[in-house]
Amino acid sequence: MTDITHILGGRAFTPPIEISPARPEDQLRDAIISANLVPPNEIIIDGQIHRFKSTSKSKDSSGWYVIYGDNLPMGRFGCWRSGVEGSFRADIGRKYTAAEEMSFIKRMAEAKALRDSELKVQREKAANTVELIWSECTGAHPEHPYLKRKGIGVHGARVTGDGRLVVPLYDDDGEISSLQYISADGKKLYHTGGATGARFWVLGEMDKTLYIAEGFATAATIREATGKPVVIAYSASNLVPVTEIMRKRYGVTQDIVIVADNDASGVGQRYAEQASAKYGARVVMPPESGDANDYVQAGHDLLGLLEPPKDDWLVAADEFCAKPDPISWLIKGWVQTDALIMVHGPSGGGKTFVVLDWCLRIASNTTEWFGQKVRSGGVVYLAGEGHHGLKARISAWKHKHGVKQLDMWLSKDGCDLNTPAGFQRVLDHIRRLPNKPRVIIVDTLHRFLAGDENSAQDAKTMLDACSALMAEFNCSVILVHHTGVSAEAQNRARGSSAWRGALDIEVSIVPANNGSPLEIHQRKSKDAELSISLFAELEQVALPNWFDEDGNQVTSAVLVQSNKTPVKKDNPLKKHTDKIEAAWWHTGAELVNDLPYVSRSGVMEYLTSNLAMKETGAAQECKPSAKGKMIYELLSAGVIENHSHGFIFVESDYSNELLMLKNGKK
Repeated sequence: MTDITHILGGRAFTPPIEISPARPEDQLRDAIISANLVPPNEIIIDGQIHRFKSTSKSKDSSGWYVIYGDNLPMGRFGCWRSGVEGSFRADIGRKYTAAEEMSFIKRMAEAKALRDSELKVQREKAANTVELIWSECTGAHPEHPYLKRKGIGVHGARVTGDGRLVVPLYDDDGEISSLQYISADGKKLYHTGGATGARFWVLGEMDKTLYIAEGFATAATIREATGKPVVIAYSASNLVPVTEIMRKRYGVTQDIVIVADNDASGVGQRYAEQASAKYGARVVMPPESGDANDYVQAGHDLLGLLEPPKDDWLVAADEFCAKPDPISWLIKGWVQTDALIMVHGPSGGGKTFVVLDWCLRIASNTTEWFGQKVRSGGVVYLAGEGHHGLKARISAWKHKHGVKQLDMWLSKDGCDLNTPAGFQRVLDHIRRLPNKPRVIIVDTLHRFLAGDENSAQDAKTMLDACSALMAEFNCSVILVHHTGVSAEAQNRARGSSAWRGALDIEVSIVPANNGSPLEIHQRKSKDAELSISLFAELEQVALPNWFDEDGNQVTSAVLVQSNKTPVKKDNPLKKHTDKIEAAWWHTGAELVNDLPYVSRSGVMEYLTSNLAMKETGAAQECKPSAKGKMIYELLSAGVIENHSHGFIFVESDYSNELLMLKNGKK
């Protein structure tokens, strides 16, 4: 044949050599090797699950594969021991069609179902086997080589017939699922086929603090150092699901401490911090490489690391009362230190203006608020809404009062404070501040509550979170909340009666109306006399250098004390109903014949203890024949009736309102 390449100006064309894909069996074998598993000698493509020895261990059979034929070999493979799993689709020398892609998805689901079914059977079989093995094992001897080497006690561990130490793994329902065998030299091996994910073992009985650690020796060391319960998670990756189980089991306020291993890879710390971020737990890690047992073996003080010394909890009664201890105030008579306070009012009624004015005076070293002495300190304002408005209000306040700097921090948004993750988020951010706050504001309660404000249980989780913040930072917490919708509910916080029962101070904001200024009315003060109502109004303030897009001056409002005389309310019974209602709540909100009931002695006790009324004066208030006094006026108006040794609330609208509040329906 004549060479014509010189005519065309190039080299001769050589057709590409087509290489046929390898056999599906060989492709699967390569995929298994790529997953760092040992492939089986024979591969069967029949759509059934097959087991094989996936490691170099002679008795191991934790490898598995399911491969379908139908001219499109595809399936899944993996190893139950290592947790490795992958999908397989054979190279057929061309691109898969859309129908074949759909077939692949279907086959993967079928293979997964087969895998899950086989795994379930395997785990059930393993659970039955390990339960029998565990029951037949004998208790370990303190002189066991592994225990001696680690310097720990037995703690319920047992030994197998061949002398290995054995410890159990339980699920959240208390069912044993697997065993871990520990040889004298420390090599660990799980029982083949047993479930280990989210499995654990608890050493000791529940306590205020619960520790979680990776291995048995680490947990036993912590248990011996602290005397507290310790959960063995058995692996770093198990720290996350095990912490979740413990948090759900013991609630948001349970103190959970994860003791992470200080390994070179950082795996232990990474999983511990992940569990902490998700479920709200403290993390402690030895400062040196190793685990808690290594830390003790090196001669260090583990208890000092885990539980730094605190002040004595019990104190002698004589010492307890030796020094005068009057009530301490941030704002005299209104904002008590180390107290839970609620300020409620209708939407747009001015409650945020009042609370913000308190905060700014505390945070700015201002000496007075409406004539009351102010004690300065740091403020954390958890703002769930209205950030743009808050910015303008704070700027206006600073300009009005000539304040340059505030010891105050605000959150960028809200969070679910009564959940582990939300509580931990707040806790972590406040801990990073240069100084502890004297007061924390939650504005509004609704924006920081996960659940229903009418639920006593959800209210309790929120109240527990507030108590934990107060204990952590020795501060007060102020909840800003809404009142009910109905006219009768305007002087009460919306939701469960559990809110009111837990408060140290309750303040109601009555909006300005019909010529009357805004009223700041104290409805409860657990440790002191009720303060006399104060009155305020909003003063417009131009914000320096604030102009809108049209060049107009931007203004905001600042709370100032009002000189206006309040319009006298035309309900003379109100002060009497407020007192007897407060006495009813104070004495446990008792019911008789499905109506609110309060005993005469309960009313007397409330008037003398909470309102500091003299006993003779309280007796007059409770005397049915004393005209102008509380009981006489309420009986005359038909609000209450005599019953047994006290009084029942018979006015239908009022009694129904109280019943709805007690049952958490408002």
